Amino acid sequence: MMTFNHFEINLLQPNEGDAFFNLIDSNRKRLEDFFAGTVSKTPTLKDTMGYCVEMQQRITNKSYFPYMITDTRTRNFVGLVDVKNIDWNVPKAELGSFIDATYEGQGLTTKATCLVVDHIVEKHKFIKLLCRANSRNKGSIAVILKNGFELEGTIRNDYRTTKGEIVDLNYYGRVF
Repeated sequence: MMTFNHFEINLLQPNEGDAFFNLIDSNRKRLEDFFAGTVSKTPTLKDTMGYCVEMQQRITNKSYFPYMITDTRTRNFVGLVDVKNIDWNVPKAELGSFIDATYEGQGLTTKATCLVVDHIVEKHKFIKLLCRANSRNKGSIAVILKNGFELEGTIRNDYRTTKGEIVDLNYYGRVF
C-alpha cells in the first residue's frame, strides 16, 4: 500500500466492483474520450463486475495493474493510475491516470502517479515508462511533465475516441 495525506493507493481488489463502477459512472462523460476501453466495458454495474473479474485475471497474469486512489476519510475511490501495455521483454509499460472531478486540481494525480512510478520501477524493474496524451488534455500533460516524462514525439491518427474521432497522441517517455 502507498499512502499520502489522507489517500491510499492499492491494486483493485476482487470485492471492489461497486466502488469502481461508482467512480467510472460519476466521471463517465469526461472519461469517454481518453479512457474509451474502460468506459465501454462498464456501462452497467453488472458489466463492471465482469470487467473487474477480467482485470483480476490480468493482474494475476501481470499484464495489467489498476492502482486505485482511495480517500481514507470516505473510503471512496477518487482516481486511478493504471499500468498497461506491458512488455516484459524490455521491460516497459504505459501509464494512464484520472481523478474524480471533485478532486481535480489538487495535485493528487501527480502525487499518486509519482508513488506508482516509484513502486513499479522498484518492484517490477521497468526500465522505460511511457504516457500518451492528446494535446488538448492539458491536465494529463501537466501530470506527465511533473513526473519527469519527456515528449518523445507525436503519433498522428493514433487513437479513436468514443465518439469515433481519430486523434493524434503525444508520446512521453521516461527511462530508469
